[in-house]
Amino acid sequence: MAFVMEKIVEQGILLDFYGPLLTEHQQEICRAAVYEDLSLTEIAEQYGITRQGVHDLLKRCDHTLRGYEEKLGLIEQYRKQNEGLEQIRRMLGDAISDDGVLYMDERRTAVLMEQMEQLTGALEN
Repeated sequence: MAFVMEKIVEQGILLDFYGPLLTEHQQEICRAAVYEDLSLTEIAEQYGITRQGVHDLLKRCDHTLRGYEEKLGLIEQYRKQNEGLEQIRRMLGDAISDDGVLYMDERRTAVLMEQMEQLTGALEN
């Protein structure tokens, strides 16, 4: 069950990032399958196509969306940036004392600056 849920989440993320690159028809069917969790039969009835047609279209779209991520890597870049931002947030949180004052020693400042430079470099690429 966990594997199925991971696959659905992954398909949703792919659709969020690259869905606009699909045709409107492909987007509608993918949204129905991923976001509305409709069965192949329900989608087929709603769009007046065969169940096999829905299956084939979803398979092609999945292949296309994965190909975009392979070539462009936007999702992976987004994940790395979020991890870096989370690390910066934790570091800043750790540097705030109980009285609310920010204490940054040279080592912590250097690590924080390096992390920020990596993030800004990734944004520029």
